[in-house]
Amino acid sequence: MTASLPGAARVDLRRQPVEDVLKRVEEALHVQLDRQELVRKRRSLGGRTERGTWVRIERRGFERIGPQGWNGTEAAAVLQGVAMPEWYQGVAWREPGEPAMWRADELELIASPSIAKGALVLEEPALPHAWWKALNASLDALAAQRTPRIATPDTMTITQEQVSRTLGEVFPGVTDTRIERWVPAHADLTWANVMGPEFFIIDWEDWGMAPRGLDAATLWGNALAVPALAARVQQERRADLESRDGKLMSLFFLAKIVGPHAYEEDPLLAPARKEAERLVAEISSDGVSGGRGGTR
Repeated sequence: MTASLPGAARVDLRRQPVEDVLKRVEEALHVQLDRQELVRKRRSLGGRTERGTWVRIERRGFERIGPQGWNGTEAAAVLQGVAMPEWYQGVAWREPGEPAMWRADELELIASPSIAKGALVLEEPALPHAWWKALNASLDALAAQRTPRIATPDTMTITQEQVSRTLGEVFPGVTDTRIERWVPAHADLTWANVMGPEFFIIDWEDWGMAPRGLDAATLWGNALAVPALAARVQQERRADLESRDGKLMSLFFLAKIVGPHAYEEDPLLAPARKEAERLVAEISSDGVSGGRGGTR
């Protein structure tokens, strides 16, 4: 039985004892986890098994679980044409009295590592042409599908009201924040969640319908400290990023960098301020020349 843990907001699995959790997962999934190579993050754990698979374990507070649940990794198994690990099995449980749920998923083990250990990159990765081709094929295939799920970037359900509020607080000059097109998105497409040199997208727990351009904007924004890489993302995902929705999503991402919680040591801050100024001017110009400013 898993030991009692503090409230959901205070738990940090990088420091919290997790052996009881690992044992429970091993018993439920009939696997043995490699303790020596266990990856520990604030709210998730990951490890290889003795049969050459990968198990991801997450703890999520009730306040971060909406009516659709949080089985995104399992639900993503039906997606077609997207380079992602195959899903094999999963288990979820709640410990009595805790305001949180646990979930573990066993997945295909991907040989290629993540492009970056964190969300952003600080130096240009050597990505082959085939990597970019696979990125485009996967994002295009994902956007062409449909799902009743709503994306939960940063574990928060994305809505028109949230987008409008965020942009209004940070970029008050953008007066028309209406999203025209919603498509399926990964919703956490950072450089830690894309693998290379063989392209795969991992960590699908938050995917669902989102404004067009969310994924491209997230990947682009987290590359701004490496101008050549950001330019390559812009080039490859031009159709998304140059649409009005894509520009709004780019500002939605930049709001987290240049907004009230900005800090001067952030390597993204200076380029983010420059890009935000450009995008606000472009969106304002679109609105003047094209009425409402829909995609053209």
